[in-house]
Amino acid sequence: MSDHEAVRTPADTSMPGWYGILPPPKAPEVLRGRHKADWLIVGAGFAGLAAARRLAQLVPNERIVVVDAQRVGWGAAGRNSGFMIDLPHELGGEHYGGSQDHDHKRIRMNRTAIEFSASAADEYGLRKFFVRAGKYHGAATDHGVAVLREFEKHLTGLGEPFEPLDALQLKEITGTNFFVGGTFTPGTVMAQPAGFIRGLAEGLSRRVQLFENSPVTSLQTGKLHTAKTAEGEITAPRLILTVNGHLESFGYFKNRLLHVFTYASMTRPLSKSEQTAVGGEPHWGLIPADPMGSTIRRIGDRIVVRNTFTYNPHMSTSEKQIRRIGAVHDRSFQARFPMLGQAPMEFRWGGHLCLSLNSAPAFGEIEDRVFVAGCCNGLGTVQGTLYGMLAADLAVGNNEPMVADALKEPSPIQLYPEPLMSIGAPMKLWAMQKRAGREL
Repeated sequence: MSDHEAVRTPADTSMPGWYGILPPPKAPEVLRGRHKADWLIVGAGFAGLAAARRLAQLVPNERIVVVDAQRVGWGAAGRNSGFMIDLPHELGGEHYGGSQDHDHKRIRMNRTAIEFSASAADEYGLRKFFVRAGKYHGAATDHGVAVLREFEKHLTGLGEPFEPLDALQLKEITGTNFFVGGTFTPGTVMAQPAGFIRGLAEGLSRRVQLFENSPVTSLQTGKLHTAKTAEGEITAPRLILTVNGHLESFGYFKNRLLHVFTYASMTRPLSKSEQTAVGGEPHWGLIPADPMGSTIRRIGDRIVVRNTFTYNPHMSTSEKQIRRIGAVHDRSFQARFPMLGQAPMEFRWGGHLCLSLNSAPAFGEIEDRVFVAGCCNGLGTVQGTLYGMLAADLAVGNNEPMVADALKEPSPIQLYPEPLMSIGAPMKLWAMQKRAGREL
């Protein structure tokens, strides 16, 4: 028997816009009293619900229970930009690509996750939250254009389609003349992340029991595994942990996970005249030529801007930090949409990313019948889905070739010792964002 006391539990602050524009959810079911299950999943984000859905397919007659610390869609799953990206997307590099062999494997795995999500969207009527729209890369400088042209050469080598874009073409799409060139790739899905994940949870409710607002305060692992909360506990012979960076909160992967926050702001609904002033198309998503630049999405009468990364080793941010970075968002927004003047933001929020120094996931069986799927390296929508699905396959003993591929990937390596991390990580992020320049 091993005891794992949670040194912290998720407690995200500020309502994410994706959650705020949805109708209020029904009252949560909180874990109270003692329960038993065949399968226990801790964490109801993209990874946890993908694992739950896959288990429901593989072992339809067994009891599956999911426990989450917050409301579904309130945490990291509802705080990202909603890009389910099929192509290479390495946040730490000067551009998004890697080696060809690695990228071919990554594309294959990402597309498997996207198709798994697509089938869920069809099954549960979630197509309005899951749109195969593709993504735009926008460059604000000639250097950014050169970076994108190198990325296009890499895509050519991979045999992947793309469309180079000039400034006029991007203006016709986005309404702004801020960008001087770009690239369109067709395989990305644009999700409304909170809408999709809440809809997925609702669709699974016929087969999976979900407890919300029930932070797990301790785990006991052994012949049977027990998760305890403030008001209850649940015991199961098989446990899947899909808590991303909070794996470290339970003592797993200590000093191997890098905890970073990124931030977003969403406008109030734009008036008809403001929408006319912007012009362009009503729905699109754009990522910057430099990975540290600003991601922009337009969803009808609202625009979202996301930028700025901070090192938060305690896995939390503050209202003060969100407000401070909101001023950066306002400057980035006004540079791109000067025709809107001081259009106010209705929502501002931060979201937790878990990275590793070698861009490796936390995946596999870490104790007897204890499985993990986390450390998605900034790609929680697609890689969370992927590793959650594969964790279920692994736990059941389903001999899927992609499980073997995932198990061959390296594990997160050790972080640098203190005080190098607390000094070096913020400096590294500052330097990378400084490099982004006008792309920010």
